[in-house]
Amino acid sequence: MKKKLPPAKKPLPRFSSDEEAADYFQTHSVAEVWDQLPEAAPTKAPKDLEKAIRERHYAAKSPISIRLDPEQIAAAKKIAAAKSVGYQTQLRMWIAEGIRREAKRA
Repeated sequence: MKKKLPPAKKPLPRFSSDEEAADYFQTHSVAEVWDQLPEAAPTKAPKDLEKAIRERHYAAKSPISIRLDPEQIAAAKKIAAAKSVGYQTQLRMWIAEGIRREAKRA
């Protein structure tokens, strides 16, 4: 059972470091002062990190073209939606499963 944290002080104390703030919020609840918390500025990843992520993403998969009957696509979409995944992801999982199954037979 979690112990209840004491409420944060109003107004919030000034912190000299992120570590000091983290320690404070580990031991105090912000529920009562939530509306007073400053909105964080969106962070931007460094250009080299963005480039590395993009390269890894494109290197991981190669685009192909495959023609399917509209009924097959509709069925894949319905099944994928029931599993809360995208239908293309579901199709990739089925292909990977079929490849593994056939590799075992060979």
